Amino acid sequence: YAITGHAIAGHYLNRIQEIHWKNYSFVLLIRLLKEGADPNHRHRLGWTALMVAAMNQHVVKVLLKKGADPNAGDEFNNVYETSRERGIHSLEVLVSREDEFSSRLSSRAGFRGCTALHYATLADDQHTVSMLLEAGANPMLTNGLGHTARAYAKEGDVKTMLEEWEVKFQEAQAQRETEERRRFPLERRLKEHIVGQEGAINTVASAIRRKQNGWYDEEHPLVFLFLGSSGIGKTELAKQVARYMHKDIKKGFIRMDMSEFQEKHEVAKFIGSPPGYVGHEEGGHLTKLLKECPNAVVLFDEVDKAHPDVLTIMLQLFDEGRLTDGKGKTIECKDAVFIMTSNVASDEIAQHALHLRQETEQVSHRKLADNLGEDEHKSEGIAISKQFKESVIQPILKAHFRRDEFLGRITEIVYFLPFGHSELMQLVSKELSFWAKKAKQRHDITLQWDRPVLDLLACGYNMHYGARSIKHEVERRVVNQLAAAYEQDLLPKGCTLRLSVQSEDQGHQSLRLNLVEDSSSRTLEINPSISPEH
Repeated sequence: YAITGHAIAGHYLNRIQEIHWKNYSFVLLIRLLKEGADPNHRHRLGWTALMVAAMNQHVVKVLLKKGADPNAGDEFNNVYETSRERGIHSLEVLVSREDEFSSRLSSRAGFRGCTALHYATLADDQHTVSMLLEAGANPMLTNGLGHTARAYAKEGDVKTMLEEWEVKFQEAQAQRETEERRRFPLERRLKEHIVGQEGAINTVASAIRRKQNGWYDEEHPLVFLFLGSSGIGKTELAKQVARYMHKDIKKGFIRMDMSEFQEKHEVAKFIGSPPGYVGHEEGGHLTKLLKECPNAVVLFDEVDKAHPDVLTIMLQLFDEGRLTDGKGKTIECKDAVFIMTSNVASDEIAQHALHLRQETEQVSHRKLADNLGEDEHKSEGIAISKQFKESVIQPILKAHFRRDEFLGRITEIVYFLPFGHSELMQLVSKELSFWAKKAKQRHDITLQWDRPVLDLLACGYNMHYGARSIKHEVERRVVNQLAAAYEQDLLPKGCTLRLSVQSEDQGHQSLRLNLVEDSSSRTLEINPSISPEH
């Protein structure tokens, strides 16, 4: 209000009387800011003071100096959309927009997401545009319509300035990203979320690094085939790669469940129906999403279940980096990363990995016996041999996919191995920590455990179900006890519980829930569940 000189009371201006715009607005603004007014406070219809200042070419420097955000986006759309969203009559919105913002803008045009730089460009004010850019305004930011500020610039000095700053900003951003990658490599990021699978992580990270640093074939997209049993980290690794490469994970990660494309006619769901068929206007699942984000990370989950005609479409996608939809339009996606997962040959990989792990553990024990000082935990680091890949895995893949040209378009085949003992301990600890956090948040209960608890729960690992078997074991043996004790009112609010292992008859071990009271503890007597027939 101080900027526009509007004489109504509101927010922190409720004591301001009628003022004269030209003589007092600058002084009034300085006074308000000194008294603690927030320079980023929004008008009830969604804009900030800096946006008004940029449009009206006044007091921009003062607001920037006091911390106004040059990259904030307007929440005002157009008069009629804003009227509907806010429940205010459209005439009142129109009058407010013209009196308190500017009367030079169309009431029907969309302004959602516009920054102060967009408004300064619309006002064709070179001085304000320059000030905003120097203060850190991002010339690459787009509004709700997907336009940068340059899209609204007239031919002349303002447009030239924005073009130059866009180049500078992109160069500076690329340099920052390169420095960040150097300081915090992808392998390190992935290992924070993926337990074990060092070989898989290193293979994927190396290929992504080649792509990001310009050491790759621009004519072909990156294509991975992840092989291994269920619940071992294949899908999670794909998600983390997408999270690393795209800030907007919802748009940058496309997941296609290939079990939905097992029949010939379901190819239409993939790329869209041809003209004249039902659903032609809707387009295909994949083509629609790739149009929105041509450089997305695309996961084809359980690709071995897809119909051969779908694989034929994927041949074009992997080889030429483009896809033709049902309407005949071509989508270029050479910058995309395609990841396929499959359980084909998972048993062979698992058995081979277990055999290798046994051999390395035997070697390690012999070295320890000879006092060579080797660390026993290093036996976890095993790698699939080239001979095994060529003599065992390749024939299985050829027999299943029946196409050498399909396999030939895969950049890297990545092998996921069963978990070793130390990795199982990490998984159990991670799962218990998850439930300990839930217990604290929901019931104010502190959950602790002894080291033998980890060993006992790790015994529930099933090679065919991977990490899911650990999750289910923790739920079955720990969470069930917690739920029963809570239902039976055995857990005082704010109490501390400790899990321990108790030996029973015939060497059987069970988990016990102990209530810690001061320096002592007692085992909770939890009644077994009563079956419905009793």
